[in-house]
Amino acid sequence: MGNARLKVIQWATGNIGRRALRAVIEHPELELVGLWVSAPDKVGRDAGDIAGTAPCGIAATNDVQAMIATDADCVLYMRQGTDIDEVCALLASGKNIVTTRGDFHHPRSMDPVMRARIEEACAIGDSSIYSTGISPGFVTEALPIVLLSLSRRLDCLTIDEFGDMTSRNSPDLLFNIMGYGVAPAQFDQRKIDYVKHDFAGSLAQLADAIGLDIDEWDAIGENSAARHDVEIAAGTIKAGTVAAQRITITGMAKGKPALRFRANWYCARDIEHSEWELRESGWRIRVEGDTPLDVHITFPVKPEDYAAFTPGLTGHRAVNAVAAVCAAPSGIRTTVDLPQVIAQL
Repeated sequence: MGNARLKVIQWATGNIGRRALRAVIEHPELELVGLWVSAPDKVGRDAGDIAGTAPCGIAATNDVQAMIATDADCVLYMRQGTDIDEVCALLASGKNIVTTRGDFHHPRSMDPVMRARIEEACAIGDSSIYSTGISPGFVTEALPIVLLSLSRRLDCLTIDEFGDMTSRNSPDLLFNIMGYGVAPAQFDQRKIDYVKHDFAGSLAQLADAIGLDIDEWDAIGENSAARHDVEIAAGTIKAGTVAAQRITITGMAKGKPALRFRANWYCARDIEHSEWELRESGWRIRVEGDTPLDVHITFPVKPEDYAAFTPGLTGHRAVNAVAAVCAAPSGIRTTVDLPQVIAQL
């Protein structure tokens, strides 16, 4: 790449987007050339001010057309919800996209109309788009590919994700979106379909790569109530209300589980389902087959630093993928067909 830096637009500045923005500003081989924001009070502010760095001379805007007209190699697309019209316009303008949205992990299982529109935009702009992040993404694609490179027979891959929410001071997220603190019978089961969409798509990419034929994808959602009142950073979880949830996505092959992702997310460990295994935040990845493995990943971070640490888990991989996506052929790209994402520190 020589001395030429890749020109990047950051699209949205939530927790993850703001961390990605800072990473772009500080990256030795990337140049921030634009910043799109959704919040009116951020419009006009310097990107460095929003990211928590020194001013960099790039003012935030909510003008989509201005960003489409901006000369850039890549857009880091991290807004709430995927706007297909917006995405297609960016791709058709010649800009590659790396996104933390989970809509593009497995092109074959995408809505056919949506897929056709995206592929047409990529063809017009000679551009590519790639979905990644930590989960789904790294832990459901990049890491299993490496682990399974040791195997010649796979009986079952199980990924358990553990998420301790007790130190997360996000009342709206925990109580209104994720459904903690409500009566178990009032728990919104629609979130199971949301989790299934993203994680089944990611695991289906892995299944295709290793030649595994999945007959069907099952999704099961469970919740468990707190046995006592619990005070967490976001508020109070009353006894008898939802304090933990477990969502399991399973790919069945010939009537047996072959690929499994299980989200174990909780605001308390003293719950009615005392048999549930609720570990500290991280993952346990088990490979059952001719080369069995049991991998444990945790985060050696102080509780008070946790909220500041976690956005980087998702945002940094997206930033690190920019160069590979910009160099890739046009179209919907995946972890399988991209070269390994390597950080340039």
